Amino acid sequence: MDRTSKSLRGREVEEAAMWRCIELQQANPNGMNISMQRWSKDLLEQAYSRCAEVTSEYAKTFYLGTQLMTPQQAKAIWAIYVWCRRTDELVDGPNASRITPKALDRWEERLEALFDGRPYDELDAALTDTISQFPVEIQPFRDMVDGMRMDLVKSRYETYDELYEYCYRVAGTVALMSMPVMGVDPAYKGPLEPVYRAALALGTANQLTNILRDVGEDLQTRNRIYLPLDELAQYGISEKDLQGGMYSPTTGRMDERWQRFMAFQIARARQLFADAEAGVDLLDQKARWPVWSALILYRQILDAIEANGYDNFTRRAYVPKWRKFASLPLAFGKAALPQLNPNYQAMMAVRR
Repeated sequence: MDRTSKSLRGREVEEAAMWRCIELQQANPNGMNISMQRWSKDLLEQAYSRCAEVTSEYAKTFYLGTQLMTPQQAKAIWAIYVWCRRTDELVDGPNASRITPKALDRWEERLEALFDGRPYDELDAALTDTISQFPVEIQPFRDMVDGMRMDLVKSRYETYDELYEYCYRVAGTVALMSMPVMGVDPAYKGPLEPVYRAALALGTANQLTNILRDVGEDLQTRNRIYLPLDELAQYGISEKDLQGGMYSPTTGRMDERWQRFMAFQIARARQLFADAEAGVDLLDQKARWPVWSALILYRQILDAIEANGYDNFTRRAYVPKWRKFASLPLAFGKAALPQLNPNYQAMMAVRR
């Protein structure tokens, strides 16, 4: 069976896409030969500038991280970010109520066209130019569109395996899209698989962190519960309990069942961040600092949820600016001295 078949489910989808990405990077390390006759160099520069503006406007911290990359890397990451944002806004943006499965079909057709050298507009053209320079595989983009299809029809997740598939489709895909742009440390001679798996772990960890931060908002504004229902049941928590905000009038704190449930979920996310660390150290030097910064900052959101007493119904966990800036030297140190990480030493010892 074709590894890209829509009949694949759960972790199989992630596995299939990962291997397609690895195979393409090995076969075409310098990107694809794509011709875009109507898009001159000046028009493409304008397109990338527009991508930079969008990224800066909607993802300020992320945009600052891209300033640490080479200009070629930064432009490619902006183009990927903008496509992902436009895709996400189809189901979560101002026109989401009017989006249909057919609209997503058309968006996927447009995706296929830009990978074929026929971009629809300047933002698509920036992505087409990116894939002409880097070995970016189309499958993660297709999988993300399928993640948007899930949001149209699915608002509850019975198990963690179901939720994991969603996390891959909306966040792990971004890791697969970005890996060829980030590049791998030239000193690393081992297989690409552990590097890609670490990237996927980081994407999943980031999405789980978003989910844990936004429990109340997702339920109240979108009627979505991105938490495994069977695990909620194990802690004696019903959907009705969630609707009530899990606040205990007796203790004046969050319900103890919720505290235990959240502690378990946060521990899972932290383990995924830990799984990602060794892979970050194997990235190209120019990419390590911004990725380490993102990892550390996202992990601090989990700290903020704990500091709020696990109240993610009426309080939004955030990392204050002073703490973000204070984390940058730590991220720089980790990026500059990966050899201090024992996991890095073990992975560098691997040879093809």
